[in-house]
Amino acid sequence: MAKTGLAQDERFQRHDTGPEHPERPERLARIADELDKRGITAACQPISAQEADQASILLNHDPAYVARLAEACKRGAPSIDVPDSAICPGSETIARLAVGTALRAVDMVMHGEVDNAFCALRPPGHHAERALSMGFCLYNNIAIAARHLLETHHQSRVLILDWDVHHGNGTQHSFESDPRVLFISLHGHPGVVYPGTGHEHERGKDAGEGFTLNIPMLPPSSDGAYRRAFDEIVLPAIDNFSPEFILLSAGFDAHRLDPLAPLELETASFGWMTDVMTAAAKEHCQGRLVSLLEGGYHLDALAESVALHVTQLLQAR
Repeated sequence: MAKTGLAQDERFQRHDTGPEHPERPERLARIADELDKRGITAACQPISAQEADQASILLNHDPAYVARLAEACKRGAPSIDVPDSAICPGSETIARLAVGTALRAVDMVMHGEVDNAFCALRPPGHHAERALSMGFCLYNNIAIAARHLLETHHQSRVLILDWDVHHGNGTQHSFESDPRVLFISLHGHPGVVYPGTGHEHERGKDAGEGFTLNIPMLPPSSDGAYRRAFDEIVLPAIDNFSPEFILLSAGFDAHRLDPLAPLELETASFGWMTDVMTAAAKEHCQGRLVSLLEGGYHLDALAESVALHVTQLLQAR
């Protein structure tokens, strides 16, 4: 059994997105209930939530955007930049808490305190651009975690695998010129699914050309199509890159029950994808892997998929 860290904190549920918003506090409450019910919480090592400092946020975000977000929350604005990026007065602080908790998980894995980790965070992050909020995301948790690995832990090859059904535009744009980060995204085809980015021809630029790998999936892609993509594209790219650390943008909204996208994965799909990635982590980077929650909006499917995901992290060898 692996020593798996688990980050959960009630404060993440205080990010109030308003009635009927899909990215709602109940997502984390339902995850927590499922993990408790199955004994998974007790099997994991708790990771304490902590706020990121300004320097960490500025690793990936423009100072003017950070100030603008803080001011919008302070004056009680209902959203930032786009209507679906809903905020409340405490949202900027909670977003800092999400970033800081991700960094704490990375530090614990790097220091050998845990083998791998899952962080149940809100708000999600992979759509957040350097100076713009998009798609429910305020700060780009996984991009900041990657920069922390590069700058603080002096890693030279970081893999970000994003299996959220929506393309991680913000993460891609953060590293499209940086050959130290391989960004691989499997997502609904941009001609059909938000945010309309992530075509196969988007492969990075300048020194980072070839270090962005987009795998758009046409509806109604299901388990078989994902298995082929992993076997034929994802795993060969990982082997060629040989990462020193793996970060997962773990969205569970490609599930067939999810209301926001037209793909057809099963709960079990997230189990075997987790197994594949823990095996890759063992082969290339001493098992070092941190998974951050992104999307997933059908409460039962989300909770069951996360429970299987964390179970497989625990069973990594």
